[in-house]
Amino acid sequence: MSEWLLVITSFGYVGLLFAIAYSADKLGDTGRSLVNNPYVYTLSIAVYCTAWTFYGSVGRATETGVSFLTIYLGPTLMAVLWWLILRRIIRISKLYRITSIADFIASRYGKSMALGGLATFIAVVGITPYIALQLKAVSDSFVVMLSFPDPEVATTPLRFWDDKAFWVAGLLAIFAILFGTRHIDATERLEGMVVAVAFESVIKLLAFLAAGFFVTFMLFDGPQALFEQAAEVDQIRDLMLLSSLPGGYVNWMTLTVLSMLAIVFLPRQWQVTVVENVNEDHLRTAAWLFPLYLLVINLFVLPIAFAGMIYFGEGTVNPDSFVLALPLAEGYDWLALFIYIGGFSAATGMVIVATIALAIMVSNDLVVPALLRMRGFQLSANADLSRFIVNLRRVIICLILLLGYGYYLLIADTYALVSIGLISFVAVAQFAPPILIGIFWKGASRKGAMAGLIAGFILWGYTLLLPSFVDAGLISRALLEHGPLGVGWLNPYGLFGLTDLDPITHAVFWSLFANIGLLVGVSLFARQSDIERIQGALFVDVFLRSERDTRFWEGTATVGDLQDLLGRFIGQERARQTFASYAEEHGIALSERDHARPELVGYAERLLSGSIGSASARVMVSSIIKGEALSFEGVMEILDATSRAIEYSRRLEQKSRELEKATDELRRANERLKELDHLKDEFVSMVSHELRTPLTSIRAFGEILLSNPELDAEQRKEFLQVVVKESERLTRLINQVLDLSKIESGAAEWHLETLDLNQVVHEAADATRQIFNDTRVDLQVHLPDEPMIIKGDHDRLIQLVINLLSNAAKFTDADDGRVDLVVKPVDNEWLELRVQDNGPGISDAEQRKIFDKFHQVSSQQAGKPKGSGLGLAICKLIMDAHWGDIRVESQPGEGATFICEFPTAGGEHCNLDPEEKS
Repeated sequence: MSEWLLVITSFGYVGLLFAIAYSADKLGDTGRSLVNNPYVYTLSIAVYCTAWTFYGSVGRATETGVSFLTIYLGPTLMAVLWWLILRRIIRISKLYRITSIADFIASRYGKSMALGGLATFIAVVGITPYIALQLKAVSDSFVVMLSFPDPEVATTPLRFWDDKAFWVAGLLAIFAILFGTRHIDATERLEGMVVAVAFESVIKLLAFLAAGFFVTFMLFDGPQALFEQAAEVDQIRDLMLLSSLPGGYVNWMTLTVLSMLAIVFLPRQWQVTVVENVNEDHLRTAAWLFPLYLLVINLFVLPIAFAGMIYFGEGTVNPDSFVLALPLAEGYDWLALFIYIGGFSAATGMVIVATIALAIMVSNDLVVPALLRMRGFQLSANADLSRFIVNLRRVIICLILLLGYGYYLLIADTYALVSIGLISFVAVAQFAPPILIGIFWKGASRKGAMAGLIAGFILWGYTLLLPSFVDAGLISRALLEHGPLGVGWLNPYGLFGLTDLDPITHAVFWSLFANIGLLVGVSLFARQSDIERIQGALFVDVFLRSERDTRFWEGTATVGDLQDLLGRFIGQERARQTFASYAEEHGIALSERDHARPELVGYAERLLSGSIGSASARVMVSSIIKGEALSFEGVMEILDATSRAIEYSRRLEQKSRELEKATDELRRANERLKELDHLKDEFVSMVSHELRTPLTSIRAFGEILLSNPELDAEQRKEFLQVVVKESERLTRLINQVLDLSKIESGAAEWHLETLDLNQVVHEAADATRQIFNDTRVDLQVHLPDEPMIIKGDHDRLIQLVINLLSNAAKFTDADDGRVDLVVKPVDNEWLELRVQDNGPGISDAEQRKIFDKFHQVSSQQAGKPKGSGLGLAICKLIMDAHWGDIRVESQPGEGATFICEFPTAGGEHCNLDPEEKS
């Protein structure tokens, strides 16, 4: 492939990143932030997948099979614990404006400059191999794209000015400077960088999936065919077994735990997950989406590894390059170019974030504290140091990249990608004990943390870093074969005679054992200073504290002194605006001659922490404060008072919520009472009307009969029939009222017996036949041949069916109305009775109330309310008494179906008192 095409593509891609980062920054400045999104946040966390994932996982899979999954299994397991651990860390960092992992350790242990500096030194030494790994990946992939399949060209050493990795490092330094050092306050969001990294996560995922799809479905006939061919090769078949991992299950467990720690404590991961976090709730999305991302990007690792081993055989192509070599070998150059961009993304994303995170650490926790201690450099006397610190970070970014490039030239070429990455993983794992123990145990002391970190770092260097120099030929191999000066028990790979472990497990065991042991052991016997005890209480009880708890100064300083101090580091104009905002927020007036409140001093210290680190900020503030900081007892008194206030506030909030709930219940009850009152009024009106109408008729026809004795017999008979009919109407209404009253009060008598539902339905249909004849509605009865045996009250069930049939006849049109009465079994335990009509139907709103007593259906389709509003309420009570259920199914304009479900006779319900059931 043309070299110029590769160069132009690489620079063009970086240019695209510049455009994305610039646009994101501009949108953020206008208030339209892209990073306030859980998906962008999750994709930024995917910076975890570096060139190690893109190229190195395939290489490791060719050596140890599925063991590469441990690097991704650990983060997946850790994601489950994020809400417990990472949320606590994020809350602490936001509350106290902590800018880096070194600053976090320094702040926890009494804002110790020495501890912050030590953590920074460990991070730089530990991460340099990782940066070198990325540069090596970029350089190797460039050479493969340029020279494949010529192995001689691919292995020819390059002069550094011919090495593309050198120029890539320079390009990334420019990117990191432009988008990582825009602000002096390290707690301000690097929105452009975060969005660019999220974009790169999408590109590398698509590129790797494209490679996997090509290999699995185009080069081979799907995963089954690929794995069947792989199983025929002895070397590959062994890789499919868990036993293929050197060190067995102990190594599995070690790598899993190591990757669990790395996903939190790698400086770049800390930067994107903690410092760049906008909302703690984004962790909820990341906890499931990030493991899903890891699963997807690793789907094709084994297929590509096995395909490369089958296709190229043993030793002809570096396994780390299989992902590029396979499409190149088949002539798919453009696909290979896209995959190259994916690997380029994976490498550049890590380098950018890592160098920015390290630059902040070196600046805030190493260089600035050192300058404060230099007598010849009066840091506090400079008028404006903001520009100096920004430039300092830019220089540090360049130096870190040069350091990584130097390591790449000296060492990285002799190591596989995965081996280099694991060296860095073990280094950053040393941060786990002081942080995890420190946020849950107030007794962890600065001396313990210092002793643990030093011991862990020395053992890491001795058991892993030093042997890498041996492999590079810089130190005699006798060190690894016989130990230093021939002392075998000091062998870096077999310290104190522990020779049964692989190098990584060996280094992890000794370094963390010493780290944890010294941290806990020394802390148990060391006496903590006041500031250590205060910081320990603040970190451990972070969810019980608030920003107001940071007023730990009782000395005096003027507002003007504080503002001047702050202005030297963040700029005078911004310092003035910050103090003005503070005064407006707290509703106070600030004059430069006024004595600063303790809260304002703490506020200024936190602002400084974002620019120069917590330890340096405390030193700078103490330089202008006349007096001492509060003692531990004084701070505890403030904290206790605040805690009581918070507890009182919580109780008030709880009472308020309970009151709101009670008010809501009362409101609903009141609405129900109003509704019942309205129904009662309607019922009284209806009953009055129903009573008065037949009574009026009876009285009128009675008076006619009384005053006209000469009426002929035929007319007299007609009038008497009207009187009888109206009397029956009165009787029905009164009976319904009495029935409802008796059933509800429990006074109704139930005569339960085993009976045939078919017979009941048949009798009810005969009883209502005249109604249907009068209204010219067609009634169709569908009964099964076999008896439908239930246990029930014969008369009440007759009443149930008559009520349903009467309603159906009442709401269907004359001449074309139709009612179907159906009885059928549902299963062995239930029977069903259906009354279906083709009337106007019932709306959803009416269906919810139709079984309430006194409720009458009234709609455009049903017309004027008909009936007393008691029939269906009585049906509901009858069904309840028979252990059954009644419901309605209907659509407006499509008729209605009332469905009654009865349990078959037999079973436990037959021994129950129906009143008890109801």
